[in-house]
Amino acid sequence: MTSKVLFVIFLDLLFRNGDVYATLLSEEGGENVNLQKYVGEKIKEFRLKQGMSQEELADLLQTTKQTVSRYEIGERKANQDVLFKLSEIFGVSIDDFFPPKEKRLSFSMLPVVGRVSCGNGVIAYEEIESYESVPADWIDGGEYFFVKAKGDSMIGARIMDGDLLLIRRQDDVDNGEIAAVLIDDEIVLKRVYKTDDTIILQSENPAYKPIVVRPEDAKNVRIIGKLKKVVLNF
Repeated sequence: MTSKVLFVIFLDLLFRNGDVYATLLSEEGGENVNLQKYVGEKIKEFRLKQGMSQEELADLLQTTKQTVSRYEIGERKANQDVLFKLSEIFGVSIDDFFPPKEKRLSFSMLPVVGRVSCGNGVIAYEEIESYESVPADWIDGGEYFFVKAKGDSMIGARIMDGDLLLIRRQDDVDNGEIAAVLIDDEIVLKRVYKTDDTIILQSENPAYKPIVVRPEDAKNVRIIGKLKKVVLNF
C-alpha cells in the first residue's frame, strides 16, 4: 500500500471522527494540539510564504475568500480533497499540514456490543452492532468495548439515551463507581454500592428505585465492566 493511500485512510479517520477527536494529545508532556486549528495555521503559513492573498488562494481552490479565512482560523475543516489540492498549490507534502508524528494519536477499533451472554462464567459478545475508532490512549491496557445507553435512568450522571459508553472489561468496581452490569441477558449501567453481602445498583434518576442484589439473586447479576468515558450523542 502506498504512503498516499495510507495517508488518505489516516485523514478519513480524522475527519470522519473530527467532532469527537478534534484534539490530538501529544505523547510527550501531554501537550494539547487542536488538529483543525493546527491545519488552518499551516495553510496560512504556506500561503504567506508564497506571497499569496486569500483572494488568490480562493480562486485557485474555486471557493470564496471567506472560506479560506475560515480554514485558516480553524472555523472550518479543510477536507482531504482540499488538502491534496493545497499541497499541489504550495508544493509541499500533505504530511506538512499535520503535527509531527510523535504528536499524533494512533486509533483502535472497538465493538459496539448489543448483547452479552455469560455461559459457564465466560463473557461472550452475542451481538456486535458496529465498530467505532477511538484514540489508542483511551484504552491503556485491558479489554474495552462500547455499549449504547438506553433510557433515562442515568441522566443525573449526564448519560443520555443513545450515548456511546466506553467500558473497560472487569469483574468488579469500587464502591460508588458506575459499572456495566449484566442482569440476566440485559446490560444496564448503574452506580454500584456494596454492603456486607448485598449489592445495590443505583440509578441516577429518582424516578427509578435501586436494585438490591442479595446472595440468592447473585447468579443472575454480574458486573462486566467499569464506565471509562461517555461519548455524547449529538
